[in-house]
Amino acid sequence: MLVQFLDIAIGGLLMGGIYALIAVGFGLQYGVARVLNIAHGEFIMLGAFAAWTLFTMAGISPLFSVLICAPFFFAVGFVIYWLLYRPLRTSSESPAAFEGNSMLASFGLLFVIQNLALIIWGAPVKGYSYLAFPIHVMGTVFSANRIVTLFVSLVFGLAFYLFLMGTRTGKAIRAAAQDPDAAELMGVRINRVLALCFGFGAMMAAVGGLLLSMTSVMVSPVMGMEYTLIAIIVVVLGGLGNIKGSFIGGFILGLVGYIVSSFQPGLSMVAYYVIFLLLLLVRPTGLLGK
Repeated sequence: MLVQFLDIAIGGLLMGGIYALIAVGFGLQYGVARVLNIAHGEFIMLGAFAAWTLFTMAGISPLFSVLICAPFFFAVGFVIYWLLYRPLRTSSESPAAFEGNSMLASFGLLFVIQNLALIIWGAPVKGYSYLAFPIHVMGTVFSANRIVTLFVSLVFGLAFYLFLMGTRTGKAIRAAAQDPDAAELMGVRINRVLALCFGFGAMMAAVGGLLLSMTSVMVSPVMGMEYTLIAIIVVVLGGLGNIKGSFIGGFILGLVGYIVSSFQPGLSMVAYYVIFLLLLLVRPTGLLGK
């Protein structure tokens, strides 16, 4: 029983690391920039395809691909916000109207990205094997690639937390999360800060997709929506706009999902939705939300 407990606990943490990274990105986009980005999962899909392409066609290690994909997708996200969502924010009559308009725009972005992926990579699922050898951890066995994904997720999460807490730009992001209008009155260049948040969100989604592709997850142009829903549930679990809460919520959801899938693999998404509904009814502010 001890071995089974360790297997569930460690397995949940391994999956939770990726969930946490994906959710922090979504939390930045929705909790700070107020963009309900339904296309968040499409950036996860693009990151996975980028890793597959660089590994199978150019022989570039997925770990090295992080250094290529992270700045590239940050730039893509920054430009998308500046060209698409900034004009919507300016023209919307209220923050609530902007949220609705941004959600509709995100649906359009979802179909654009998804169909471009179908044109470029085709419909058949793809995958590759990387660091697939076993590692023994306290009597349990896991693939080395899953251990590596947890390590990379923790490094990204810690680095971003230190950036938020210790830099002037991080303080501006936290101020924008609390009250964007007041932050703008205090001299924060709010459109620039919100574009940075969207860029960081796209970057973390892409890195999360890259890490998922390493763990033998099949890559397809329609894989994104599942992870968008997971990100929404994690952000609600941790508290809207609370980056620390999103990170903790990702590990909690990963642990719950691994426990459920150990007994019945088909019910993990059902368990996520049950948690989501209970949170909305009992504590809609989330675990760390105010």
